[in-house]
Amino acid sequence: MSYVSHDGAYSRDSRYLTDRITADGEGGFPVAPDRYRLVVSRACPWASRAVIVRRLLGLEAALPMAVASPTHDDRSWDFALDPDGRDPVLGIARLREAYFARDPGYEQGITVPAVVDVTTGKVVTNDFPRITLDLSLEWTAYHREGAPALYPPALRAEIDAVDAEVYEDVNNGVYRAGFAGSQRAYEEAYTRLFARLDRLAERLGASRYLVGDTLTEADVRLFTTLVRFDSVYHGHFKCNRRKLSEMPVLWAYARDLFQTPGFGDTVDFEHIKRHYYLVHTDINPTGIVPAGPDLSNWLEPHGREALGGRPFGDGTPPGPVAPEEAVPAGHTPLRP
Repeated sequence: MSYVSHDGAYSRDSRYLTDRITADGEGGFPVAPDRYRLVVSRACPWASRAVIVRRLLGLEAALPMAVASPTHDDRSWDFALDPDGRDPVLGIARLREAYFARDPGYEQGITVPAVVDVTTGKVVTNDFPRITLDLSLEWTAYHREGAPALYPPALRAEIDAVDAEVYEDVNNGVYRAGFAGSQRAYEEAYTRLFARLDRLAERLGASRYLVGDTLTEADVRLFTTLVRFDSVYHGHFKCNRRKLSEMPVLWAYARDLFQTPGFGDTVDFEHIKRHYYLVHTDINPTGIVPAGPDLSNWLEPHGREALGGRPFGDGTPPGPVAPEEAVPAGHTPLRP
């Protein structure tokens, strides 16, 4: 489990189940349609990466998805959104059942995203950084026609370098600020977060995307933090130097991605707010969920087209969201 050290610094438990699902099945888990179930919460930024990549690559049919409810308790994520409170395929009420099926003595974090082997009911992996890369590299036989190259060989070293900085200072940096147990630890995380955001703004001032002239894994990873910034991180995690909507370059970049098929159409702002404000009772003991912010500004013109770039490279945008996977009306400005 994640913890706060004696000096107040937040540390994330990064011990994941690292089995991989590969095209050759060398580790015992071959890529196969309908064999696995991707369990996510739309509230979770780590899970949202997998939701976006799965949609961009067109893997909805090959890798079905289970959406957990936005809140959980010490008994783990649940499937209260489903009829009878159970996932209709796995037949379980809580995600921990799939973890304990793999290891009855499992003591690490019961996290999303998790990929479950439907044939056994056991979690294969919850290694979220690897999951999205393997969706790009190992599931190619089931990619849609026109799927973008999110992790192209020529750009991998640069993508990896950008991802490492973004993870440390931004993706995990907001948590290091929000869960800090001392003023010193909070201010160190806060300073690093905004210093990195300033550098990213400089980078994106002259380039539509983080690496190259098309969407890559790097953009997915930054987006899932930016899209939560004003709704939760600015206030709830005290990341309050400025709102995202007050940072012109990053705000335009985030709106550009949000309005790109595969990004904003996966975002559920209501789930995001309910998770952070209801689950983190140590930070928000009243359990009051903010009514705002107004989301309509996510649809305002961004002007990023002037920088050029080809969002999907030689590929094409994904098609419409399947009705059963659409974010509910009122939870997103895309569906009033």
